[in-house]
Amino acid sequence: MRWSKTVVCEFENYPVQVAARQWRNDTSLRSASVDLISEEAQLYSTREKELVNIGVVIAFLSAMVLSISASAQDQGLHNSSKEFAAPADLSWTDWDDPLELDRTWQAAIVRVPAGKGQSRQVTTDDLLQQTTGIEGKIPTVIYLHGCSGIWPGTHTRIKFLSDNGFLVIAPASLARETYPRSCNVETHEGGLFRGTLVLRHNDAGYAIEKAREVSIVDKKNIVLMGFSEGGLATVTFEARNEQQHVSARVSEGWTCHVPWPEARGVNAPESEPVLTLVGERDPWYQSQWTIGDCAQFLNPTNGSKSVVYRDGVLADKHGLLDHEIAQRDVLEFLNKNLDF
Repeated sequence: MRWSKTVVCEFENYPVQVAARQWRNDTSLRSASVDLISEEAQLYSTREKELVNIGVVIAFLSAMVLSISASAQDQGLHNSSKEFAAPADLSWTDWDDPLELDRTWQAAIVRVPAGKGQSRQVTTDDLLQQTTGIEGKIPTVIYLHGCSGIWPGTHTRIKFLSDNGFLVIAPASLARETYPRSCNVETHEGGLFRGTLVLRHNDAGYAIEKAREVSIVDKKNIVLMGFSEGGLATVTFEARNEQQHVSARVSEGWTCHVPWPEARGVNAPESEPVLTLVGERDPWYQSQWTIGDCAQFLNPTNGSKSVVYRDGVLADKHGLLDHEIAQRDVLEFLNKNLDF
């Protein structure tokens, strides 16, 4: 992650606020695309293509509908479609404004298990109104997206968790009306607004409390998990009350090293084991300020663990849970540290 000159120069003085950087608009519009045709399809003969099973066609159309639905819900929740506020426009009342917090909950991406290896998307209203059709209690993950907001990788991770039996609720911080931009994904530049971490912590705490109001949530098995900036928010989150405590935490793509003291290290209590995952050559964290991993901040006696991928394809990756190796590490940690 590359830090602005303002941040680095003022680091030694630990300023209360970092001077606002020049505001820049992101003029590029990017749309997520999903390749719905596998490479194996190229091996089919012309005749085999003509005789393709109607079930494949239905699956294709279903995937298209799901993709369109997800894109519609995600509008305004990603850097490419969000109209950001200038840092100066954020007042102190905005930080934990009940209306702003509720916007992140209402816009949350939610998935519930739907049979072995399957899941389906619902809404937070479905959860609170008990219209999911699910009985019993389900282990629950509060998932925190990265600095760019909701993107296809967010849905991939949520689906992976839900397919494996978890109710997943991903509050959308970019649903706030007043929200300054915090990163530039193209340049691997983060820390554009120092106060973002406070907003992410507030959104996480609110989501945990709201989840406890849901009848199907297993309150003894709530996990806080996040990617990149969401991983930073996950490990540094401090519960304000008993209702905000969780059973375990998982951070993907974060090193626990950063110039700002409030963002450095791990704040989880001993009762909350932490798993952190990072590629040794993650392109976001090769500067003197951010390189490393979380091992020195973790307590191995409570089950906490730092996994650094030093070899293979994951060593150079920022996103890790697109790969089976990292997925296995996460499931193994959760199965070991949750009380099903």
